[in-house]
Amino acid sequence: MSDASLPGPQGGLSDRDRRILALESRAFRYVGAKERAIREEIGMSKVAYYVRLNALLDEPAALRAAPAVVNRLRGRRTSEDGDTAAGDDHRVA
Repeated sequence: MSDASLPGPQGGLSDRDRRILALESRAFRYVGAKERAIREEIGMSKVAYYVRLNALLDEPAALRAAPAVVNRLRGRRTSEDGDTAAGDDHRVA
């Protein structure tokens, strides 16, 4: 097993983590399409998916693997925190 296949600080991302980032780079046209893709393609519940995605945003390996996706989602996470504090009711999914 090579270091690149190991999750964590010593290696890259797991196959599941790469699939999560790839799914986040896609656009979904229909309501529920993303949740369906999470279940069928990633094999996770929606809650578990978003918990893992949030953790991925803080991992340097994820930033190296998909910088545009990670930076976009980090920006949404930051702006959502600010909007909530300001009393806005915007959701970022």
